[in-house]
Amino acid sequence: MSVQTWETELDTILSSYFNQVELKSGNLIVVGCSTSEVIGQRIGTAGSTEVAEMIFRILTKYQAQIGYQLAFQCCEHLNRALVVERTTATERGFDEVSVIPVHSAGGAMATYAFEHMKDPVMVETIQAEAGIDIGETMIGMHLKRVAVPIRTEQRTVGSARVVLAKTRPKLIGGPRAVYERTIDNTTCH
Repeated sequence: MSVQTWETELDTILSSYFNQVELKSGNLIVVGCSTSEVIGQRIGTAGSTEVAEMIFRILTKYQAQIGYQLAFQCCEHLNRALVVERTTATERGFDEVSVIPVHSAGGAMATYAFEHMKDPVMVETIQAEAGIDIGETMIGMHLKRVAVPIRTEQRTVGSARVVLAKTRPKLIGGPRAVYERTIDNTTCH
């Protein structure tokens, strides 16, 4: 397969995803990606800058249309720290950490993002409204509670399985709890 084929697969997935998920301008999407898995290799063994560039380009194309913010998760060697724009870190109150992702510690995707964002910084942890996991990189720790899986017909990019999620507020209360506003449930008995 070729990068052009993988680009088509990713575009198909993201088009379906964004049709199902209502993101607001400024919402944060965490992206985990093993470019090794995309090209058919074991995670962390054969990172591809060419694949990272393609994924970054497609994600930023949709970002320009929708207005979401991006966070790119590093690999386990950097404890899954994240690359974000400085404005995102400032607006959300994220604490910056001192590290620069490289191919061998951070991964190809995070390294590419760090090198191509306008003013990137590294942060240790976030709570994103949505997530895109390409190659089973375990992004769950960076999603707000409660994560809701999103299904698309296309489920892979190259050889990498893609897992998509959005989040929703927790449903709290018991059997008397109400979760949608109506005229009938505005008063308490």
